[in-house]
Parts: sequence; structure tokens; C-alpha cells
Amino acid sequence: MTKIFLVAGEASGDMLGAALMRALRSAERGIAFAGVGGREMTAAGLASLFPLEDIAVMGLTPVLARLPLLARRLDETVRAVLEEAPDCLVLIDAPDFTHRVARRVRAANPAIRIVDYVCPSVWAWRPGRAREMRAYVDRVLAILPFEPAALARLGGPPCDYVGHPLIESLDNFARRDEDAEESLLVVLPGSREAEVRRMAPLYGKVVARLKRDFPALEVLVPPTQALESLVRAETARWPVAPRILPQSEKFLAFRRARTALATSGVVTLELALAGAPMAVAYRVSGPERLLRTLVKLENFALPNLILRRSAEDRAVPEFFQRAATPEALAAALAELLRGGPAREAQLAAFTALRKEMLKAGASPSRRAAEIVLSCAKGGEKLRR
Repeated sequence: MTKIFLVAGEASGDMLGAALMRALRSAERGIAFAGVGGREMTAAGLASLFPLEDIAVMGLTPVLARLPLLARRLDETVRAVLEEAPDCLVLIDAPDFTHRVARRVRAANPAIRIVDYVCPSVWAWRPGRAREMRAYVDRVLAILPFEPAALARLGGPPCDYVGHPLIESLDNFARRDEDAEESLLVVLPGSREAEVRRMAPLYGKVVARLKRDFPALEVLVPPTQALESLVRAETARWPVAPRILPQSEKFLAFRRARTALATSGVVTLELALAGAPMAVAYRVSGPERLLRTLVKLENFALPNLILRRSAEDRAVPEFFQRAATPEALAAALAELLRGGPAREAQLAAFTALRKEMLKAGASPSRRAAEIVLSCAKGGEKLRR
């Protein structure tokens, strides 16, 4: 019997882990799972060592407040891995927690193979981590197509592009001609509370400017369920009232949208796959500005990163910090609403992006499962 120990550290990793578990079970009968996960991985058959919420914390202040619990959960996880002695330990994102587990497991039992599912953003900041990972990670499964080359350049462990999880739901993004509406703007202020509080006031000013030039403009905002009350409170202050949509209608809104205003994140990839031209913005807080100086990137929007566009040839316009003004964002969106070369260039870029993302095939979880099983069965020699 093949034993796989999985450690997820947050909600997105929980979804990845559940899909991987299903693919592994489909590929091999009798496979046994142990580890740490949330609701999705539990539904897929995992008896989690402890609630995922205990370690799913982000931001300096929340982490400091929960340090004793995090330390205890780290000890428990390492002890459980060593007791189980699995054929493969799979780390799923959340490197601040999962990589600490991996380092301690490798030191105590070097025979346990370790796969890291989701490449840490070493290509963006702290590149020295790539070479350090060689000591405790045998294989990396990347979800962005440029990451294997980036990791190789930085001296990291062997890395395979398995595909982004969005690929498995491409039907959600299929745009039909009858869906598009000429005066529809989708606004996405962020997936975290701090982002919404920073970006929503700015976006209200952008919408007000656009409404003056496009009187028929309709504005839709599809917040996550967790942030809906906050988004309603923030958008209630906007001069132009948007329509708040349930998450279940998000992809339909993307397909119908003439254009979108988005805070940088995975949602920009969703919009690109749905064929919705966009302008992307981001602002950071005071402490984050200091960290930003460590980031060595020309672009921050995922479509631009995946297409390897230079700052002078971006697929989608980006506006960071002081450049993210109501005037600049409204001008970029007005150009997309009117149509013309800028809009057509984005649509062409999105076609290229879809092809790039499909290079690993249509089932990222199946490809990831193949590599995990290969490692578990000794097909991948330990590399240090």
C-alpha cells in the first residue's frame, strides 16, 4: 500500500489537496492518506491531524498572536510524519509552515521523499530560497508555466509544470457572443479584508468618472461570501451604486463583462481566461512598502508574468501604488469600453495565454498525481 502524507496550510491549498487526493485514488487503488487539510480534503477522505484554521493565518500581527499554537502544530505535524513514515510527503503551498515541516522531516528521516506542490515565489523575492530548497525538497510541482525555468535558473530542485487548477474548470470561462454586454463593468476590489479596505475607495472614484462618460454603465461586484458584508459597506459609499452579485454568478459576470477593474491576484487570470479585458491595480500598506523593495519584477499581474511581457509591452495595463489613480484607471478602462487596438490586443494576448497554460494538458491534478506516485515508488531519486 502506498502511503501519502499531505500538508496544506490554507484554503486554496485545501482545494488543491482534495483534487490531488481524488486523482491519486483514481490512479491507484488502496492508497492511504494522512496529514493536515481542511473541509475539501476531509470530504476527499482525509482525517486531518488538527483543524486547518489553526495554521491558516496571514500577516505579521495574526502570526505573532498565534505563535505558541503554530509551534505546537508544527511539532505535531513533524512527529506524525515521522511516525507514519510515508512513501511521500506532499507540501501544498503555505511555505512558511510546510517548509519548516520538510526541513525537520528531512533531517530526521532522509528516506522520506518530499514533493512541494506550488512553487514558492522565489522568482519574485528572496531568490536564495530556491537553492536552499534542494536540501529538503525532491520535486516541485509548478502551477505557473514560467516557474520551472525560473527555478532552474536560481539553482532550485527539479520542477515540473503540471498546470494551474483553473484549467480543470475552463468551461466556466467559455465566453459566448451572446453573453457580452457593451456597458458592463465588473469591479473586483480584492480577496482579503485589507485589500478591500485599501482599494474600494479608489475604485468608487474610478466608477464615478466612468459613469460621467458612459451614462449607461452598469457596475457589478461579486465578492467572496466571507467579504460580502464588508464589500457592501464599502461600496455603499460610492457615488454610483453597484449591483452586488453572489459568488455563484461570478463567472457569468466575467463572461458578460465588457471590461473589468481588478485588484492583482488570481482573479486576473480568471478574467483573462474568460476573455474580459481589464485594468489591474494594487496598493500596499506602509510595512509592505518596505518588503516591496525586495521584489525584483517588472510586472505583478499574472497574465503579464505568464506571457513574459516587458513593462513596455504588457498584455494588461498595471497601476501600482502612486500610479493607481482614479484618472489613470478610468482612462485605461474607457479605452477598453470604447473598443479598438488596446481591446483587441488584450483579447489576442488572452488567446496566447490559454495556449501557454494548457501546455501541461487539461488535468493538472492528474499530472501532479503521476509525479507524486513516481516519487513515492522511487522513480525519482533523491537529489541534494
